[in-house]
Amino acid sequence: MNELIVIDKPTSSFSEAIKTVRTNLKFSAINKEVKTIMVTSSVPGEGKSFVTANLACAFAQFNERVLLIDCDLRKGRQHKIFGISSNKTLGMSNLLIDEDYRATAKNYVKKTKIKNLYLLPAGTFPPNPSELLASERCANLLKLLRNHFDIILIDCPPVTGLNDALVVSSYVDTSIIVAKYKQTPMELLEKSKKSLDNVGAKIAGVILNQVDVKDEPYYYSSGYYSE
Repeated sequence: MNELIVIDKPTSSFSEAIKTVRTNLKFSAINKEVKTIMVTSSVPGEGKSFVTANLACAFAQFNERVLLIDCDLRKGRQHKIFGISSNKTLGMSNLLIDEDYRATAKNYVKKTKIKNLYLLPAGTFPPNPSELLASERCANLLKLLRNHFDIILIDCPPVTGLNDALVVSSYVDTSIIVAKYKQTPMELLEKSKKSLDNVGAKIAGVILNQVDVKDEPYYYSSGYYSE
């Protein structure tokens, strides 16, 4: 669980930055309901799963009943971050092919070691992830789950080259894009935003990950979030 910085190092600059993101999202919900939040990135390796896991912990610490759904049905690793064995671990993909999913959803949701935080792992990696996520059953499942949790965070695959995040964005209240400091080209980030804009996705903002605080001592001493 050493990736859960918010839990292990609650006073670190990273933890403070994540809590700032949480606060910004809470304030954005004043005039509209923000209950389901998708997190994606432009390409692999930008830290979206790491950021999503820590943001889920931050919401749980705020006494919110939180569900983290791993919708990266290709390379999901939230079960690893939270120390849940992958051996025969069923999850989102398995639930989406369960004919009785409305009644059995609770059997797939795992209680984590973090108070108030639950995880729906990716499950068995299927041959048709985009089709599963684009199904009416997926949309209905998210509607069902939002009745049982205060906040639902959804970890989705990167936007570039895949349709998964674009599909899921239509089910959620808002979306966040994770970019990597001095690594993610601006044109690639703009392309990802445009792709989400084209499907009518609501975008809360961009989280800049792995900022070197020595390079930006003023803006990044406690982390920085741009809407």
